[in-house]
Amino acid sequence: MLLRISVALSALIYLALIPALEIGPTHVSNPDWPAHARLHEVWQLTSNALLSLLALWLVWRTSQASTGGLIAFFINIGFLAAYFSAETYGGSMVHSDGSELLVFGVNPALAVVALVTVGIAMSLVRHPRQAA
Repeated sequence: MLLRISVALSALIYLALIPALEIGPTHVSNPDWPAHARLHEVWQLTSNALLSLLALWLVWRTSQASTGGLIAFFINIGFLAAYFSAETYGGSMVHSDGSELLVFGVNPALAVVALVTVGIAMSLVRHPRQAA
């Protein structure tokens, strides 16, 4: 059950939360962003959303829960890898106005994605074939 809940939370992040934050003037509609960067942003949002739907379907409707968990795990690892390697490519969680959302000194996106990733990983390690 932990896997199903963790994958559902992960899907909520990539189907609703991140698009709500990034479809607008700070990202997708940002006139300061090159058109090519905006294309990549929409591609990333769409790919993550579709893969999240696939992961949800696999953990809730099929006998392939572990595969769904791995898909969600890899999407989250992609975010964590981008976050922790940001200095190597000039990336940042700081908005163009210089602000960054922090709660107790931690970016909540990092905290939430890390917690969901740990939940998925724990489920997959405990019951690799029957994680649901």
